[in-house]
Amino acid sequence: MLQERPAPHRSMNAPASADNNSRVLSIGLPTGSLHEATLALFAKAGYQISGSSRSYKPSIDDPELRVRLLRAQEISRYVEHGFLDCGLTGRDWIAENGSQVEVLCDLPFSKVSAAPTRWVLVVPNDSPIRTVADLAGKRIATEAVGLTRRFLEKENVRAEVEFSWGATEVKVPDLVDAIVDITETGSSLRANNLRIVATLLESYPQLIANRTAFTDPWKKDKLDRLQILLQGALAARDKVGLKMNLPEKELQKLIATLPSLREPTVSPLAHSGWVAVETIIDEKVVRELIPTLKRLGAEGIIEYPLNKVVY
Repeated sequence: MLQERPAPHRSMNAPASADNNSRVLSIGLPTGSLHEATLALFAKAGYQISGSSRSYKPSIDDPELRVRLLRAQEISRYVEHGFLDCGLTGRDWIAENGSQVEVLCDLPFSKVSAAPTRWVLVVPNDSPIRTVADLAGKRIATEAVGLTRRFLEKENVRAEVEFSWGATEVKVPDLVDAIVDITETGSSLRANNLRIVATLLESYPQLIANRTAFTDPWKKDKLDRLQILLQGALAARDKVGLKMNLPEKELQKLIATLPSLREPTVSPLAHSGWVAVETIIDEKVVRELIPTLKRLGAEGIIEYPLNKVVY
């Protein structure tokens, strides 16, 4: 019989928010596979987080923020119960824990790409199991026990679901009939000769807040500012700025020929007949674009990286 993992316990006299100091916002960030990508995102947003790789209390160059590094699986529970004001964790773990938190926004990034991670029901390639209904009476191993049980209940399928402490993909078919595991690219599943039967959930990291902390005007304002900067950093991903000087007579030809430049910023130059053009485009098209710009007579073409794009 599996025992339920207890939720964090808060004393009756403890404050509803994680930090008694109303001018400090405590935030939980994930360790594990999302750790480096999260630090890079915060750096692009303007926050430098530093400390030993083994430290769970790193420093940050904003005295109004206090960072705690925790497993993504735990963050939503600590936010819900007020030990943290806010946190960044996956939609999947919020659902798994059934956490009652304020979801501020999706942050579509991951260790490998901008694609969402997926919780998938998986069997060996040669398994006779073809549909979810075929799992009736079977054994399934997963770290996401709650998600899996709710999915099976929705599908009206009764199966035994057991908690897996890791290396879940190696447990089929010798120990269990199927697994529910997380995948981003599917490469690990293919390497282990596994086949997807169904997708339970797609998940992005989400910025979440404790509902009591979110009613505090200062903390809500701080969260709004943090959200703007993080979303701006993600919007700038894979994009660059491009500016140049162009003969004014070629401007309409440029706009008509290059859809990505339909709404550039155009400014007149002191030299009659020339304009300055500036725009934001996908980085991957620059190598094709610059030679075209040269043929149109563009000069002083500058490509520059972007940290944030705020719409």
